[in-house]
Amino acid sequence: MPIAKADIAQDIELLKKRHRDLDRQKTTAEANHKTAEEQLRKLKDDARAEYGTNDVVQLKQKLAELKQENDRKRADYQKHLDAIETRLGEIEAEYQEARE
Repeated sequence: MPIAKADIAQDIELLKKRHRDLDRQKTTAEANHKTAEEQLRKLKDDARAEYGTNDVVQLKQKLAELKQENDRKRADYQKHLDAIETRLGEIEAEYQEARE
């Protein structure tokens, strides 16, 4: 069964449309890639400026150190507040004894 010329033209038009769609997708992907590379460069520059490095291993080590320091400071703060509460309780007890 011979293929009609209209069917061939339609197939070609469909292929052209697919090509245009793919070309648009390629252009979008390239733009997204360029944006991602620019963001990565900026983040690396920011990390180098703030932490002295942009090496992922060194940054992870720095993060672990900062977390440990934060945990230590939080524990110290908690001890300080506990001491204040204890002393406040002692003062309140002394006040109650003095009133009785």
